Amino acid sequence: MPTFIWEGRNQQGLVQKGELEAANENAVRDLLRKQNIRPTQIKQKPKDIFANIKLFQPGVKTRDLILFTRQFSTMISAGLPLIQGLEILTNQTENPTFKKVLMQVKSDVEGGSSFADALKKHPKVFDNLYTNLVAAGELGGVLDTILQRLAAYIEKNARLVSKVKGAMVYPSVIGIIAIAVVIVMLVFVIPVFAEMFSSFGGELPGLTQAVVNISNFMRSNWWIILGVVVAVGVAFKKFKSTDRGEYLVDKMMLKMPVIGDLLRKVAVAKFSRTLGTMISSGVPILDGLDIVAKTAGNRIVEDAIMTTRASISEGKSISEPMMQSGVFPPMVCQMVAVGESTGALDAMLAKIADFYEEEVDQAVETLTTLIEPMMMVFLGSTVGTMLAAMYLPIFKIAGAVEGAGGGGAP
Repeated sequence: MPTFIWEGRNQQGLVQKGELEAANENAVRDLLRKQNIRPTQIKQKPKDIFANIKLFQPGVKTRDLILFTRQFSTMISAGLPLIQGLEILTNQTENPTFKKVLMQVKSDVEGGSSFADALKKHPKVFDNLYTNLVAAGELGGVLDTILQRLAAYIEKNARLVSKVKGAMVYPSVIGIIAIAVVIVMLVFVIPVFAEMFSSFGGELPGLTQAVVNISNFMRSNWWIILGVVVAVGVAFKKFKSTDRGEYLVDKMMLKMPVIGDLLRKVAVAKFSRTLGTMISSGVPILDGLDIVAKTAGNRIVEDAIMTTRASISEGKSISEPMMQSGVFPPMVCQMVAVGESTGALDAMLAKIADFYEEEVDQAVETLTTLIEPMMMVFLGSTVGTMLAAMYLPIFKIAGAVEGAGGGGAP
């Protein structure tokens, strides 16, 4: 259906604006009258030629979701009807992709669907955690409180992910620069020196000859090298997509020095924060563990959580299978056991999450401190070796000329 841009006045005489999907202009007028709005201007929204091309549509950012969740929570707690709140937020949303999603959600709610069911139709925007918590909030009549917890959870989780990504930016940039410098020198700089050396004649030093040979090989077989790199990347991606490949890669990542420790702490923090939020919101622990496992981000951690879930379904405590998995640190398992025995598991999980989020901060600083000098040494030694290889023949020629000049003196 076409979209119409409207402007009108409410019962208090205040000017309001918005957009509505309807079959025609008369249908828009009828909808507005039902909302006690007297329309003063209605016009069809111009069609966007890129509207149906996903490549040109912006994604829904985490910040958009946090802002929507916080504002919607405030509206619900203030007593505003669900549909009216969705209408207001839809109109003020600037992201066109998110606006379409919210318009569809509003339409489904108007059609009789629950808010949670309407959100479930958009899994790329509202994941299982979001929709299950909303469902629990609707069922318990505490939707505003649930939305507040959701916004806080999403914000903390986004901050955690941002820290890890931020720690990898610097080494990635240095690595790319190092590779680019090496390629430029081998493809463009070394051949100039090689041509100059060949005009002098004589045998090149071993290091220089090796660098020249590598340069010649890259220039003559660049397409083979490119093909191998692409093939290895595709093969690795395909291997990673298999069950065994995903398991082996994730296991290897957790065993890596420094990085493995960081990933483990991130997994524990995310597990604790997510499960604690769901339990405190009234989601059954088995359903919560099922959702937490799917959002773990690591196959080893996911298997450990699912094993824990299976044990709980058989009547066991949550801390015992967690300890047996070997994935969760003993301190975490002991704190979970205390939370179970005292009936405050959600509060204990929140404390664990707070602690491990601080641990992630320290691990990120340690990783950055270790990687920075390693990358600089790598870049310096690589470029330095190539420069030394190029200057060795010059030193050799200069020595020969000096020797010849000294030998000719009376």
